[in-house]
Amino acid sequence: MKSRLFQISMVFLLLAALLLSACEPLGFPPAQILEPIEPSPLAQPTSALTEETIALTPLPTDTPTPTGPLVWINPDLPGGIKNLLPGDLDLVLTDERTEADFWIDFTAEQASGEWIYALAAPFATLTDNVSSDQFARFWAENAEFAAGILVMSQSTYAAMVSKFGEPQASVKILPESEILDYCWNSRDPLSYDWSSRENWAVIPFEMIQPRWKVISLDDNSPLRNNFDQENYALSIAYGWSVNQERTVSEAALQAFQQVSENLPHTNRDADLITSVMLTGVTALTRATGKEMELYGVLSPAESIGELMREADIAHVSNEVPFARDCPPPQWVQEVDLVFCSADKYIDLLREIGTDVVELTGDHFGDWGPQAMLHTLEMYQNEGWPYYGGGKDIAEARSPIKLTHNNNKIAFIGCNGKSPGYATASEYKPGAFHCDMDYMVSEIQALVSQGYQVIATFQHWEIYDWQPSPEMITDFQRVADAGAVIVSGSQAHQPQLAEFYNDSFIHYGLGNLFFDQLGWFDDSDKAFLDRHVFYDGKYLGVELITVQFFNWSTPTLMTPEARTTLLDRFFIASGWK
Repeated sequence: MKSRLFQISMVFLLLAALLLSACEPLGFPPAQILEPIEPSPLAQPTSALTEETIALTPLPTDTPTPTGPLVWINPDLPGGIKNLLPGDLDLVLTDERTEADFWIDFTAEQASGEWIYALAAPFATLTDNVSSDQFARFWAENAEFAAGILVMSQSTYAAMVSKFGEPQASVKILPESEILDYCWNSRDPLSYDWSSRENWAVIPFEMIQPRWKVISLDDNSPLRNNFDQENYALSIAYGWSVNQERTVSEAALQAFQQVSENLPHTNRDADLITSVMLTGVTALTRATGKEMELYGVLSPAESIGELMREADIAHVSNEVPFARDCPPPQWVQEVDLVFCSADKYIDLLREIGTDVVELTGDHFGDWGPQAMLHTLEMYQNEGWPYYGGGKDIAEARSPIKLTHNNNKIAFIGCNGKSPGYATASEYKPGAFHCDMDYMVSEIQALVSQGYQVIATFQHWEIYDWQPSPEMITDFQRVADAGAVIVSGSQAHQPQLAEFYNDSFIHYGLGNLFFDQLGWFDDSDKAFLDRHVFYDGKYLGVELITVQFFNWSTPTLMTPEARTTLLDRFFIASGWK
């Protein structure tokens, strides 16, 4: 009976509990179950985060807002100035000019630097110089000018407009990489007077390369050591300005002044330029020596001495040994083709600023071993390194390695004639007879070491503009090995040149000091080749032309004679 009553009581209690729970507000949990339900062993936690992962996961943070000054850089500025800014500077670049606190542009309140441009023409161009006034009037008025069209990149165009205004001249905009080929290929080769139809270019200094001829403005060229940047028409200033429409804090101004101090000042640093003057035959003997006795030992340098001294590295290929017992020179050699020079004639080599001596010449051994060793000692006393000849074969074939203004330049040379002219051996002094396999391997090794290699030859002497097939083979082979310049030191008259892959080959320059006046039609003419390097790169060559009116003295040509010689040279080289 008690059990029955107990059961009835429990039923009423459960019903009461249900009624009470039904009256609870919505959203509250139901009454707690007295006996918890065990979870299934397959059940997964509702969150992947455990106590350990919560501790290791960083809390999300807001992206910091840049705090540096807003800077707009004219996208047409040259030379990637934007990319040259150090990445750790506290500034923010913007593409919106009006939103910027500061501007970096051609026209500016505060100058930061000057970018140097070159007026450039295809290498086979007769014109050497124009006036800055001619250039300005051509640009502004389409006045008469040596070129018909000026070709340039968009960046260069913007620079020119900043200084000269909008052009009236014919200007063509091309990508920088296409300009050289366009100017070379758009000439009219069928017209003799093709120079008036040439397309020239305006290019940044860093874009100069050997196939361009840089035209000087007012006889002022950025390729030369005496370049006058302050008075150069194609020097374009750029700098920075404050946007007057915005309120710029003192802190922002100070931050930007740090930026301005890191802007590049120029694309042409005079401390990175090296000029090398290469010359042809020097033989201070016979009629040349006779005139030195009559007019003075230094007389042959009267016209070209200053130009030679201006070069950072002046090269001389002296074929003849000095000898203490050398007899007085005669107009006509008593013993045919056996030469020597008096010791005092070395003063002429000092006068022209000689820096490097080539010894590949045929006549270095004419006066015997003692004279050769005496000559080498004289060069050593002057501090002049020599190559292509020496006290033995090891020294004779060793290159010269020089470093100047961050330019690593090496000279190597040999005598390419049949054996007999070059006498250097394991035990004997003399010139180095060409071992072409050695020349190739040594040039490749020098190039791998970062040197710009100049290879010179004493080769077959041909009184003609055309080189021999043997010369072409040897010259091109060392160019293939990596020599950037290949030059012939043997020719007694000018010979042709070529751009061979990435090399400049000049097969013969003619005489520097030697008595060839009147021997053949062009033996009274010669080139001095002034090569220019910049920061480890070869920029090209400036051809200096000379003529002989006596037996000893090269004289700078008149403009008319120079034009005639260059015209013949360009035709012989296949460029006209």
